[in-house]
This record gives sequence, structure tokens and C-alpha cells, in this order.
Amino acid sequence: MRRLAASGAAGAAGAAAAPAADSTDCAQGRSPRPRRLIDLCALWDTGVSSPAAGWKRASGIARRRLNEAETLSSVQEAQLERLEAARPGRLGSGERGPVLRMARQPPPPSVHAAILLCLLSLSGAIEIPMDLSQPPTITKQSVKDHIVDPRDNILIECEAKGNPAPSFHWTRNSRFFNIAKDPRVSMRRKSGTLVIDFRSGGRPEEYEGEYQCFARNKFGTALSNRIRLQVSKSPLWPKENLDPVVVQEGAPLTLQCNPPPGLPSPVIFWMSSSMEPITQDKRVSQGHNGDLYFSNVMLQDMQTDYSCNARFHFTHTIQQKNAFTLKVLTNNPYNDSSLRNHPDMYSARGVAERTPSFMYPQGTASSQMVLRGMDLLLECIASGVPTPDIAWYKKGGDLPSDKAKFENFNKALRITNVSEEDSGEYFCLASNKMGSIRHTISVRVKAAPYWLDEPKNLILAPGEDGRLVCRANGNPKPTVQWMVNGEPLQSAPPNPNREVAGDTIIFRDTQISSRAVYQCNTSNEHGYLLANAFVSVLDVPPRMLSPRNQLIRVILYNRTRLDCPFFGSPIPTLRWFKNGQGSNLDGGNYHVYENGSLEIKMIRKEDQGIYTCVATNILGKAENQVRLEVKDPTRIYRMPEDQVAKRGTTVQLECRVKHDPSLKLTVSWLKDDEPLYIGNRMKKEDDSLTIFGVAERDQGSYTCVASTELDQDLAKAYLTVLGRPDRPRDLELTDLAERSVRLTWIPGDDNNSPITDYVVQFEEDQFQPGVWHDHSKFPGSVNSAILQLSPYVNYQFRVIAINEVGSSHPSLPSERYRTSGAPPESNPADVKGEGTRKNNMEITWTPMNATSAFGPNLRYIVKWRRRETRETWNNATVWGSRYVVGQTPVYVPYEIRVQAENDFGKGPEPDTVIGYSGEDLPSAPRRFRVRQPNLETINLEWDHPEHPNGILIGYTLKYVAFNGTKLGKQIVENFSPNQTKFTMQRADPVSRYRFTLSARTQVGSGEAVTEESPAPPNEAYTNNQADIATQGWFIGLMCAIALLVLILLIVCFIKRSRGGKYPVREKKDVPLGPEDPKEEDGSFDYSDEDNKPLQGSQTSLDGTIKQQESDDSLVDYGEGGEGQFNEDGSFIGQYTVKKDKEETEGNESSEATSPVNAIYSLA
Repeated sequence: MRRLAASGAAGAAGAAAAPAADSTDCAQGRSPRPRRLIDLCALWDTGVSSPAAGWKRASGIARRRLNEAETLSSVQEAQLERLEAARPGRLGSGERGPVLRMARQPPPPSVHAAILLCLLSLSGAIEIPMDLSQPPTITKQSVKDHIVDPRDNILIECEAKGNPAPSFHWTRNSRFFNIAKDPRVSMRRKSGTLVIDFRSGGRPEEYEGEYQCFARNKFGTALSNRIRLQVSKSPLWPKENLDPVVVQEGAPLTLQCNPPPGLPSPVIFWMSSSMEPITQDKRVSQGHNGDLYFSNVMLQDMQTDYSCNARFHFTHTIQQKNAFTLKVLTNNPYNDSSLRNHPDMYSARGVAERTPSFMYPQGTASSQMVLRGMDLLLECIASGVPTPDIAWYKKGGDLPSDKAKFENFNKALRITNVSEEDSGEYFCLASNKMGSIRHTISVRVKAAPYWLDEPKNLILAPGEDGRLVCRANGNPKPTVQWMVNGEPLQSAPPNPNREVAGDTIIFRDTQISSRAVYQCNTSNEHGYLLANAFVSVLDVPPRMLSPRNQLIRVILYNRTRLDCPFFGSPIPTLRWFKNGQGSNLDGGNYHVYENGSLEIKMIRKEDQGIYTCVATNILGKAENQVRLEVKDPTRIYRMPEDQVAKRGTTVQLECRVKHDPSLKLTVSWLKDDEPLYIGNRMKKEDDSLTIFGVAERDQGSYTCVASTELDQDLAKAYLTVLGRPDRPRDLELTDLAERSVRLTWIPGDDNNSPITDYVVQFEEDQFQPGVWHDHSKFPGSVNSAILQLSPYVNYQFRVIAINEVGSSHPSLPSERYRTSGAPPESNPADVKGEGTRKNNMEITWTPMNATSAFGPNLRYIVKWRRRETRETWNNATVWGSRYVVGQTPVYVPYEIRVQAENDFGKGPEPDTVIGYSGEDLPSAPRRFRVRQPNLETINLEWDHPEHPNGILIGYTLKYVAFNGTKLGKQIVENFSPNQTKFTMQRADPVSRYRFTLSARTQVGSGEAVTEESPAPPNEAYTNNQADIATQGWFIGLMCAIALLVLILLIVCFIKRSRGGKYPVREKKDVPLGPEDPKEEDGSFDYSDEDNKPLQGSQTSLDGTIKQQESDDSLVDYGEGGEGQFNEDGSFIGQYTVKKDKEETEGNESSEATSPVNAIYSLA
């Protein structure tokens, strides 16, 4: 936080006008801290002359001349300078200490009023009230050298005051100028200003000459300066045909401008005929005389032409001279731009080096004269190879550092506001590596006349003495000539009360008749000075010049001066009284100055009251009253604090104020000592200022200004915004070598966050023009670095600064620098061989960039062969970054090599890379096995495909649960190429699963193999039956079978109920033959079991149906113990006997009962 206290000062005695009628306030703040706004009236303790100040009578009292006012002004100026020197200066961006920084706050209007009134009281000349008789005084006039625009009317100013009002007349070229005879010339009303009107025709040049104005009334005549009237001229260039300028490369050259002599002199500049400015540097530059100088010509100078242009001030026109064209003879016609920065540029181009010599001025010595107060311009332009550097020195001393500055690439030295001590010998030293040369310039300082003691108006009472002093200096010494009312003093009527003593006129016992206007003209060969000073003899009683009964409001504890301007002749005496008290106020806390002002050194509450000033001379007295009110000071008791903020955050600055309640308070803010514009990102309240979204432009000092109409208080804080650094600038390439260069730059502002790194980027114009690449990175503490370069690259560099906030914008690019070529030192990286189809292989690589190409026409030699076959290498030359080999077997390894080559040769032997031709779909996985160790899990195992046809990238398993005809949701699992097992958790113990497994390459999934999980034991059948029994088709089938069985049972029952029996053949000795006829009664002969015919019926030859099988069966007798066979196998026993037995025993046979037997049993 920084606090500044300041108070306004106002009024004729340090007062400001109050709202009351004809009232004046005065206040000046006092604080233990420095103040910005100071009461100028209260500053000068030595006292000042009042506007009414005259001379005291010659009764032994020392008389002070009015020239004392000028002396006092110098005292005041010295005190102001001491105060200004005591002010703390503003800190740099790196110094954020609590040192006070003063704000240049514009004072309120009351302060301006105070300053104006104080300056009036300190005026060097006496001002007589205009209602009193007085000689004329010139108040306004044109400059001595008056140049006018020929397109406008001519105006020659001359204004004067006096009582009675003066009349005017003019002389032209020292002869009376009769205005009435020229219809174009008129004089303004109540003025001496001449107006020459050309609307009706006429040539302005006819009125050129020297004019002088005379202002006259009955008390004297005042003169203006001699005004030299000139008409501005803008002549055209002369017609000329310029041949091409032929010059050898490296030689010096001067292109002369020779502009036409304009009035005033035109401004000269050089451009091409297409209005493009000519680039100037220490090699090519324009001299003060307008010529264009080449210290040495280079081939590149032919790329443009050169035209001198003159701009004339009054006409605002630009005239262009015919352009020069250059033809440069050279030993090296190849204009390589990279040679411009070559460390040995001239020898590289075959230009001979030579020592410097001066092109301007010629020779080794010259002289120059300059007038005091003007600017001295010394110039030295030298030729040489390499271009010389210029340095300046002063013989026997140092250059005046406060006034000297170098221009035009050190070729010119300018010293401003020259004084006599700047005379002497100066020399310029031109040097290059071949040698040096100097030129000495002898400077003589002359001076037009300048005032040491300018005569001032003299006001005397009858019988008083006085003097007019006219002292001037110059080189050569000026002469002084006195005139009275415009006539030489020698030819004026004699005056016994006047005595001339050189530069002084002494008046004794002046009388009313002594009134006149005196002119002092001091001149030498370089100019003249003319001053008017009147002598006025008056008898005037005292009179007050300020408004009566003023109200003066002041701030507590301030030092205040109450002024009481008055006039009288002879000079009145002035006394002060308070509240009607009889004692004069002087001494202690009061001090009365000679001009009558009353100073109160420190205002207290008890100083409030009515003050009366009384002016008295022998002719009478006059008085005036001033009412003084004391107010409390305005103070900021809570001040804004210094803050550091990042961009985008919100900052609040406090400012809380205490003030006198009878005064209106205004709180405003300054930024960097200028009024702050409150935009939409800011919010101003009575006691604070809030900034939203802080940006870099918000950084600076913020001053809270709390002001009333009497005083103000200031408090300042500094807001530091952390931002990205500014871009580096002025990139320069030096130490140029084949494979390196030094890059130097000037860092930009770090914007309060130290620069941590610099990134150097480069761009080349062959492979990727316009694309910037990072080259290297350096610490933030350096600004110069050696950069390693690659062959055959046309480099251009830029630099980016980095701090904690971010990166700067890139710098402007440097000039280009091209390195020479060479064979590649490396081969392309990332060489691969991969198939895009099953019968090809695509060879790819990362192409080499500009920094690895090393030469023009970069190409690649591609070689390949099948691995481990010892085939010869196949090869191809490629300019791109890929090559496709066709007609390859599926997924076969190849050996691959890619070698870089440019016009300078081949790169090193490349490494061998293994690539593969294209892949295909893989065959099915082998030995796919599904096992179910329990009802909860299923284990899957498989082997890799027999023919992978590429790189396996994994396996895809699809499986779905099913239960009868019901199918679950298909699930897909992907496995890595190394996985050959999978365990699945069953969702339920009943469902079965169908698994489909395939292998994958980059081409896709191959042939799939499918397996199902086994059915669970026991439960599988039951569940299946339960499931079938619910099906409609099954129910229908069972119903059909039941119906069929029922029909069969009915048939068997009917047949059984017939009661038929089976007779048996009697026993014979011979076996029965197949040819035995069948019995007519239906009995049969039974053959052996082995020869038993098939069941069913067969058709005989005659179409009759024969019974192939008995309704009975031997099964009924299969294991009966009672059935017997004889030795030929024939059956013994009767069927009926057996049947009877079965009927009695029931179905007790151990044989399995067939359905047929069951049916017959029921029958």
C-alpha cells in the first residue's frame, strides 16, 4: 500500500470560490507524508509583488523595482524544482517495495483558480486597472517569420489595449502602408489585425515584405515586432531523364536528391517507384541533406529502384522524383540470400575488403556554426568493406549525456538546446576490421540576442524617481537602441527629467508630462529583440481589486495565505486586522508580506473569523473583509493494498474515507495516474473498486482520490497481474558455420512471472514450408545459443518464451540461412513389411524430414527377399514412403532393407527388417473338447489351428444354452491367441450347451468347430420324458396306439370264443416231408424251429392266402417239462393236453409273456 495525501489550494490568497455569492475558499492539505497538490500561493515564503505594487516614495526607503517580480519567480521555480527532486520516483516492475509513488492527479477547478490568482500576483509587469488612463500595450502579434499558405487569405495579427483605446497603422518595408488604397486589404474592427483577401483575385507573392504594427493613443505609441511575411512555395521537380547507375559490387554510391527549394524546406524521404519504403540500415541510409548513401553496394540492391520524395508542409503534397535504377557489376551473379548473414559475406561474394573513407563530410576536418538554443546536428557517413561503425567523441571532455542522442544508425549526433559550453571540437571515428579514420568538426556557438533584464512597465506617482533597464546578451554582443513612441530617442523632444545611460533610462522627479511608451531594440547579425515598456505617472487613491466580503474556507492545520489585491499611486501600505481588533496582525502564527498578503502558518479552529485588510496612501484608504471558515481534512483511513493476481481472477481494492460532513465528497479512481474508465468488468462502490476477470492490461497503479471542493487525499496500490511473457524480439544470426549458428535475441517482458525456458523453433521451405518444428530448448536465463544444423536446410528461426503462466507468442522470424548438402547419414525409421492382401506385402517407413535429407532429390532404395532362401535381393527406387510387393505366398517371412539416397550419395547400409506377406483366414482349431466334471461347470479345451495363415490375434467362442426346443441368448467370448482353455459356469443343471469356436487373424475369423455339452445323468431322461409327455404330437400318438391295442384285443377275444382246436399228426416212423398235403380240416404239420417260416401271410401261386404261422406258438411250450420230442425232433404230445393244463395252471410259465400270448390267454 502507498498513501499520498494532497489538498487543493484556491482563491486569491490560496482560496476557492464557495457556493455563496462573491465568496472564495482556500485550502491546502497538510500531512506527514508528501503531497501532490501544493498551494502555489503558500509555497513561496519570500513574498511576491502585488499587482498594485509600485515604488515607495524616495524618503529614504529602499525602492524595489518591479523587476523584483521576475527574480521572485526564479526563486519560486527553484523551490518547485527542489520539491520535485524530493519526490520519490516510481519503481520499476521489479521493485515492488513500500516506496511512495506520486500520482499526477489533475487538481479540481478550485485549485486551478488558486494557481491562476497566485500567478497573477506574481506577474512581472504592472497591470493598471483598465478604467484608468494608460498608454497602449501590445497583447498579440504574429511571429517574426510569418509564412502563409498561398491558397488562403493572409492574416497578420496585431492586438493592443490601452485607455483610451488605441488606433492602429502599419508600415511595410519601413514605409507607411496605406490600407485605404488597396481594396484587398482591411483591418479588423477594434483591432490592428490585417486581412488580405484574394477571393476576387490577386497574387499573394505581391504582398511579401516586412510589416510592423503601431498602436497609438494620446499617452504614447507601442510597436510590434518587424514581421517578415513570406508565401509558402512548393516548386516542381525539374524535368530530367536519369540513366541507369552502373556500379561495381562493394563500391560506395551516393544518389543525390537535390529537391527544389521550397518554403519552408520540404521533408525528404526515399521510396521505390511503387511507393514501397527503402529499407535503411548502417550500410544504406539517408543523409540530413536528403541524399541516399550506400557505404558499399551489394547485388541485392538491384532488386528495386530508388526515388526521392519531397513532402511540402503547407500544400500537404508529395512530389516524386524520377527513379534511379541500379546496375551492379559482380563477380558472383548468384544472389543467395543465405550469404547476407554469412560471417565473411563479402569475401564469399568475391568483394575486396577496404578501409573506411568519408562520403560526408569530405576530408578529415570541417567546421559548423549553431545558434544558442537551437539543435546541433553533426553527421558522418563513411564507406568501406565491411560497412564501418561510427562512434562520436568530444575533444577534451564528454558528450553532454542529458542533451546528446544518436540518430541514423549512429551516423548523426544531435545536441538539443545548445549553449555556449557546447562549443569545441567533436570528432567521429569510422572503423571496420581493415582500419579506422576520423573526421574532426569544429563547433562554434553563436547567439542571437536574449534577455538578461527586459524592461517592464513603470508606474510612478508625481515627483517619484524610476528607471527602465534593457539588458541583453548575444554573440556577437548586441547593440541597444532606445526609442520613444516609435521614434529614435535622439530625435525625440528633450526631457530634462530623463537621462540615458547605455542600457538604462533614469527618470527623476517625474511629472504627468513624462508619460510615454519606450521601445528597447537590441540586435546583432543573428537577430533582434524588441520590447515595449510604458511610463505612467498617476495620482490614484487606494482601491481594492478583489471582490468584497469573500468567504474563505480552509482545511485544518494547513498553511494559508490571504491575499488582498489592491492598487494605488503612490504605493499604499497594507495592514490586517481580525474580528475588528485594533492590533495589526503580524508575528507569531501570522506573517504579512510586502505585497500585503497575510500568511497563517498553521490554521487552527480559533483562527476562524473575519479578517480586514486596509490599504492606505497619502490620497486615502480602502479596505476589504474576508471571512475565514476552518474545515476538517479529508482522509482515507482504509487504503487499498498492493495485490498480485493471476489472470482471470477477481480483485477488490478498498478505499474508505472520512471527511468534513459540510463538504461534498467525491471518490474517483486513477489507473497509472490517468482517469480510470469503469467498464463492464469493473464495479465502483463508495468504499471499494472490484475488477472481475483480471487481464494483463489491468496491471498498474490504482489511486483512490477522495476529494472535496477544498482538498483531497490520495492512496495508491499496485496491482500486479501474472501473465504470459511478451514475445522475444530482434533475432540475430552470428557465428555462421557449416553445421552451426549462434542465435541471439532480446527477451520480452516477463509480465511479473520469471521466464523459465526458451523454445527455439525452425522452419524450412522445401519439405514443409510454413510448418514450424521445435529445434531445442534453453533455460530462461540465456538469450544466446549455439544451434546445431543439418546439411542442405534453408533455416529460419523463431523463439518462444515460457513462464509459469504460459507461453508467449512466437517472435518474428529471423533471416534465413542455408547449409550445404551431404549424403544422408541415416536411413528411414519404422521400416515394416505387412500384407494388405493375402498375396502381397506392403513395405512402409517413416519418411525422412528436412533435417535428415541432407540434399536434394531424396529417394529410397527398397530391397526384399524371402527369408532363409538365399534368393537374390529384389530392389526398387521409391520417392514416397511405401512400396507393394505382389504375388506373394500367404504369410511368408521376408527380409527387407530401405536405404536413403540423395544427389550427394547414399546413406549408410540399412538394417535388415523381417516382414510378412499377407494373411488369410485360419483353419479350425484342433481337438475341441467339451467336458462336464459336475453339474456346475463345463471345461473347454482346444489346440491351435493346423494352418494359422497369419498371426493369430485370438479366438472367438460363441455358445448358447438349449433345453429341448428352447434356446437361450447367445454369448460371445474373445480369448487371447495364447489361451486354449476355458471354464464356464452353468446357469442351471438341466440345460445343455452348444459351443462354436473359431480362430482369428487380422483378415477375420476362420473355420469354426461346433460341439455340445453331454446330457446330465438320470435327470436328463426323466426331464426329457416329462418334456415329451406334454407335447401334442406325443399325446395323439399314444391315443392312436391305445385304440389299436383295443381293436386287437377285441379281435382276439372274438376268435377265442369260436372254440377251435389244433389236431396233431400221429406218430410215424418216417418224418414228415414238406410235400405232405395239408389237412382239409385245418390241422397243420409243424416244422423244426429253425425252418419256421416268417410271420405274416404270403400269396400262393394260385392266388389264395396261406396261413404261414399257427395262431399258436411254440413259445407256449418253450420250457415246459412235459413236452417231449422223439429222436428226429418231432413233437410228442397233444396240444390240447397242454392247453388244458395251461388253463388249470394259469399263466405261470417262466417265459416272458408276449403280447400275443396275453391276447390269446384272454380269449
